[in-house]
Amino acid sequence: MTKRPDPPNDASRQWDSDRTTFQRVYDVLVGTTDPVSAQQFAEWARCSETGARQALEQLVEMGIAERTGNRPAQYQRNPSYFQWKRVETLAREHSAGELRSRLSELIDADQDLQETYGVPDPDAVVISDDPTEGHEALHDRWDDLTKWRTIRQDIMILKRAVQRAESSNNGRAQSNT
Repeated sequence: MTKRPDPPNDASRQWDSDRTTFQRVYDVLVGTTDPVSAQQFAEWARCSETGARQALEQLVEMGIAERTGNRPAQYQRNPSYFQWKRVETLAREHSAGELRSRLSELIDADQDLQETYGVPDPDAVVISDDPTEGHEALHDRWDDLTKWRTIRQDIMILKRAVQRAESSNNGRAQSNT
């Protein structure tokens, strides 16, 4: 006997009825980091494969998605677009002074982690295979490295957002008041 999929819940039914195929494919794309076929997008977005492919091709033309491979073509989000979007949002919603303040905090946190691990970069930290090191210590180190990589990413984004905020203010630095 073939197992039937669970019926969609109220939220997913509302998502189906309130969003167009394009919007549903976009919603799925935002959460997709690996290349995926149009057929898989169609399944996740609950639409036809043709509808998914058309939406994905539009998203490629807009620079929001990237196409990889030819047969079958696969699609993934364009990380550069989402970085640009984040920079624009930060610059619009915060003053250059607020962004510089947060940037300073993250640079301090980055320096603290450099001192803690005695290396300039999270990728330079050696993860020991030493069985005497406890599971908790290893878990803490992985958490620190994940946090450190996020800090580095946020520093890059915030530097660009400060430049954007200052340029959108006709070259005058905004005050933090």
